[in-house]
Parts: sequence; structure tokens; C-alpha cells
Amino acid sequence: MRELRIATFNIHKGVTSFNARLVLHEQRELIRNLRADIVFLQEVRGAHRPHQRRFAHWPTESQHEFLADSIWREHAYGKNSIYPAGHHGNALLSKFPIVRWENIDISAHAAEQRGMLHCEVAVSDWDQPLHCICVHLGLFARWRHQQLAWLKERIESVVPPSAPLIIAGDFNDWRMKAGQTFAADLHLREVFELGHGRPARSFPSVFPLLCLDRIYVRGFQVHHAQIHGGAAFSRVSDHVALSATLLPL
Repeated sequence: MRELRIATFNIHKGVTSFNARLVLHEQRELIRNLRADIVFLQEVRGAHRPHQRRFAHWPTESQHEFLADSIWREHAYGKNSIYPAGHHGNALLSKFPIVRWENIDISAHAAEQRGMLHCEVAVSDWDQPLHCICVHLGLFARWRHQQLAWLKERIESVVPPSAPLIIAGDFNDWRMKAGQTFAADLHLREVFELGHGRPARSFPSVFPLLCLDRIYVRGFQVHHAQIHGGAAFSRVSDHVALSATLLPL
């Protein structure tokens, strides 16, 4: 069975800190260079009218469509945070058909709108669909605890135990508590924990200290896991990108 290359990246809404500069075009080149079959994206803007007027090269389509371009023919976008100027959320880009997708509201507090984007992907020559869940969890531990409980409930109710599963995104779990209960209960493995003993340091990108971004898998052998940082990434986001090459069991 073919190997699968995946990546996750929080794109910070396609702009630098304080909305100083549009960096979506640079991000597109960096994401392309990851050469991933499936890309999990967080903080993706579906629309933002003031920025569209302000930045000369703001794309006419939504950010996930602009990033997908001609490389990833399939894509899905989960609108989570909605405000007068526009909205943003999570997105999945795929070189394989997305046969079904659903965005589930996991907002644990009115102050923070969050969602999980669950896609079923038909990978060539695989007997079962690949389940991909893209997440961006809350800033406070009690909110993340509730969101992980909802995520666990979702997986147990709709993902067959034998189906390949990938959960990736920004867990905001700087205290590294998620894997102690959530991952263990669902028999998930974090790709960097397997190879390096702990999740990757992914934030802030200029000097990564905190392990916020994760890739959890079930039904795979991890062939390779890599952190994509340095000056190129620190110029365009406060997170580095992560990638992994997976082999189905």
C-alpha cells in the first residue's frame, strides 16, 4: 500500500502580527514545498472585507481555495469564527477525493468559537476511507478538556475502529496533557512522540519552545516526521509547519 505524506500548519489568517503584511502568497509556496498529499490548516480566512480592500494582492477566492490552487484538487473549509468583517476556521487540502465532510461546533465558551473539520478521504487502492480531523482547540485548559471529550465522542461514534485515522492541528496544549487521556483512550500515537519522545516544539516560530501543534495517527507506521521552521516560516506565521510520512499497517 502507498505511503502517505501529510502536513499541518497554522497560517495565522494569511497575515503577519498586527495585520502588518499579507503573506499568503509566501505561505502558498512554502506549503507547496512540503509536498504533502493532505494538508491540515488552521486559522484560514474564508472572507475578510477590510483586508480585501486594504491589501492589493488579496485573492479573489477564499484563502483555502487560493492555497489549494492546482495542486490539491479537493478541499473543505469549516467556518468557525464569524464576525462582521468576515470569518475564519479550519481547512483540509487533499490530492484524493473528499467523499464526505462535516464541520462540528466544539465551542466550549461564547468568547471563543471553535470547530473540528472531519473529512473522509478516498485514497487510491485503500479498502476503507481515511478519516481526517483538523482541529484548533481553545486557549484555556478547561475548554480543551471539554473539546477533547467531544472529539473522543465523535471518533467513537462514527469512525470504525479498523479505519485509518489522522487528527492534526493546533492543540494549544502547552502543558502536554492531551496525550495522557485522549490519545491513550483512542489508541492514538503522536508522530513526534514515536520518533523523539515528545511532540514537536512548534511555537513561537522564531524560537520554538512550546509543543502546541500535533499529529495523532491510528492504523499507521510513522516512517518520518519533520519540523519545518527557520526564517522562511517565522516570517509568515507564529507557528512552524509539521509533516509526516505514514505507511498503513
